[in-house]
Amino acid sequence: MKTLIIAEAGVNHNGDLVLARQLIDVAAEAGADLVKFQTFSADRLVTIHAGKAEYQTKTTDAGESQHAMIRRLELTRDMHDALIVHCKLRGIQFFSTGFDVESIDLLAELGLDRFKIPSGEITNLPYLRHVGRYGKPVILSTGMATLGEIEAALEVLEHAGVSRDRITVLHCNTEYPTPMVDVNLRAMLAIRDAFDVTIGYSDHTSGIEVAIAAVTLGAAVIEKHFTLDRNLPGPDHKASLEPSELKAMVTAIRNIEEALGDGIKRLSPSEAKNKPIVRKSIVAAVPIRQGEVFSASNLNTKRPGTGISPMRWDDIIGRTAPRDFVADELIKL
Repeated sequence: MKTLIIAEAGVNHNGDLVLARQLIDVAAEAGADLVKFQTFSADRLVTIHAGKAEYQTKTTDAGESQHAMIRRLELTRDMHDALIVHCKLRGIQFFSTGFDVESIDLLAELGLDRFKIPSGEITNLPYLRHVGRYGKPVILSTGMATLGEIEAALEVLEHAGVSRDRITVLHCNTEYPTPMVDVNLRAMLAIRDAFDVTIGYSDHTSGIEVAIAAVTLGAAVIEKHFTLDRNLPGPDHKASLEPSELKAMVTAIRNIEEALGDGIKRLSPSEAKNKPIVRKSIVAAVPIRQGEVFSASNLNTKRPGTGISPMRWDDIIGRTAPRDFVADELIKL
């Protein structure tokens, strides 16, 4: 199964179209399947009095409101159009998270073939209904959510018009960066088992190892933030991968996909040539004369494995030698 890798540009464009295009270039060169931005209006998303998350306060002006910070990171309709064009030029699919119903409608108009629901909207009933009515595939992030809240969101989406087999549920932790002790990657499996859904992982840890581990556990989707430079100003840069790290993650995931295989234990083509070299055969431990009885005292097992398998040891013991054998000679009957 090929993992859908979403390179999350998010708001790391800092409201700059040139920077956004460069992020698309990086995602395409890394080999990601989708490059994802965020579509929202500050006025529709947050009140003017809303505070910022702790990690946002640390990475941006502490005196600035969340509303003011988010307003600087909005993408206009024209910017969306330009980014879609650039994605087509670079051979990577444009994707975006819509944070309100108007943004969902815009993304639908732009031709997106699926929707991404962010963790913060998992308890937003009218929003969930609106997304569900489109009937398009949905990727649902579950940061901060309980199993009960996930179940409720799934029911809303289904009742609105999107079938469960078109929903992928991403395990997620919304702290940037997520401490390893809080990752709880096995919760992804709990989600799969509880709701019989396709699962994935939205990774906010530092580094790439947890995303790779998620693939080994069966994640069908991996989402990971990236940036051009972690030292750039903005709320999410510090917890994002730099270009070389994103490429390393994609390469590692593709390698893991191949390495997982089909689960059937068999002799592989690459190791077949080693079989006669490293396995053993029954050999003469000492010179053996014709008619002598084979015994544990005159037989041994040694490489190569081109003779009688040591698994036939009990069959050979007690038989008589059909001819003379010199020491170390493969026994032949």
